[in-house]
Amino acid sequence: MSAPLSGITILDLTHVLAGPYASMTLADLGARVIKVERPGIGDDTRAFPPFKDGESAYFATINHGKESIALDLKDSADRAIVDQLLAQSDVVLENYRPGVMEKLGYGWEDLHKRFPALIYGAVSGFGHTGPEALKPAYDMVVQARGGVMSITGERDREPVRVGASIGDIVAGMFLAQGILAALLHRRDTGLGQKVDIAMLDCQLALLEHAIAITSVTGEPPRPSGARHPSITPFETFHAEDGLFVIAAGNDALFARLCQALQLPLADDSRFATNPARCENARLLKRLIEAVTLGASKAHWIEVLTATGVPTGPIQNVAEVMQDPQILARNMVVDVLDADGTPRYTAAGNPIKMSGLSDPKTRKPSPALDGDRAAILRWLEGQAGQTV
Repeated sequence: MSAPLSGITILDLTHVLAGPYASMTLADLGARVIKVERPGIGDDTRAFPPFKDGESAYFATINHGKESIALDLKDSADRAIVDQLLAQSDVVLENYRPGVMEKLGYGWEDLHKRFPALIYGAVSGFGHTGPEALKPAYDMVVQARGGVMSITGERDREPVRVGASIGDIVAGMFLAQGILAALLHRRDTGLGQKVDIAMLDCQLALLEHAIAITSVTGEPPRPSGARHPSITPFETFHAEDGLFVIAAGNDALFARLCQALQLPLADDSRFATNPARCENARLLKRLIEAVTLGASKAHWIEVLTATGVPTGPIQNVAEVMQDPQILARNMVVDVLDADGTPRYTAAGNPIKMSGLSDPKTRKPSPALDGDRAAILRWLEGQAGQTV
């Protein structure tokens, strides 16, 4: 089975998360990823816990299936190898602060002149344009500045960061999308493009309802806990043994919810429409919980599911990793050791395609500089050829 990106070679100069997440996604789609790391140190995440037998699970689960070669971008001999790799690559990815690659002679303008078909993917905190392009940023900074933290958490409590590193991860997702679009463009024109992704921009792209609310009302939304600010009932509810979620996203589903809970509210003017329900959200929550507190979470999830009302448990990560639906979709996979035995557990590839193999295991993550000999042999065999 041929993967969509089979035959595409990516020279990956990125480190930590946003860039490596993008190259992981592209590798899952069949691309060959050659990861360039700092000699003796490697990617920063090789030092991130948790560790298993002295090796980072964090690094392994984001970099599985890639190849590693250690090169110093300031060393003349290593730069000669980088040049050979660039000549054989379809895409180069970098996540240095803007200006760094230009100083090294590997910026977009320089590389586009030398390798017109090469696609250049860059991800940084604030992008390559604008008055603050040179400022450094991490996930926490862009979640805060991009507005996400302002709507996350409980009302009248201190803002909180989203538990997953969405500043990096979403930027990696958009970078991968941009690379795919650039590959299609190159197929038609023969020319590469620069894909410039800012982590801050990507946070704005997540604020669809918040921007709509602010632009119409003039008031930015505040944190609303688990409750959706524009749909009701769409939040957590108490059962006798804890919390579960109900998401009745339209009037028909609300009517089904009322039927399942035996609540005569579907025709009540305070709750008959979604705008009315949003106005009376706190009262509606109390009325619903007066019923749901009388039985267990499992009971109500079963009852509401049978009625067709979207509902579910609030699972911790260990429970998620045992969820039958998630397992059926092959979303928990083993990352193999060099000897072929399972070593780490990672999230699977959420992109399911009829022509894309979706094995239950992933190839090992590379040892630092572990593929040097093979990569150099490949370059020797490719001598004289260009993309």
